Amino acid sequence: MHFYDLETNVIFLVFVALTVVKLWALVDAITRPAAAFPAADKQTKAFWIWLLGLMFVAHMLFQSVFGILSLIGTVAAFVYLLDAKPALAAVTRRR
Repeated sequence: MHFYDLETNVIFLVFVALTVVKLWALVDAITRPAAAFPAADKQTKAFWIWLLGLMFVAHMLFQSVFGILSLIGTVAAFVYLLDAKPALAAVTRRR
């Protein structure tokens, strides 16, 4: 096994992991009610769906882990999952 084989495998695993994270953020944004976003004082549902959707499509089309669009998409997905998702969950939690 050559060093480049290991590097290729690691980059592939990172690509798959980032694909899952971006898809998870997009699906979660789609399934949340639109009224929850302003109630949680976050950007609109349309904003998140467009941003996460376009970044997911760019990630899949360019298939790069290190491209600028991939990095923007990764940051957007993590901001959504770590900031917006908990706030939305608090607003939409069943009583």
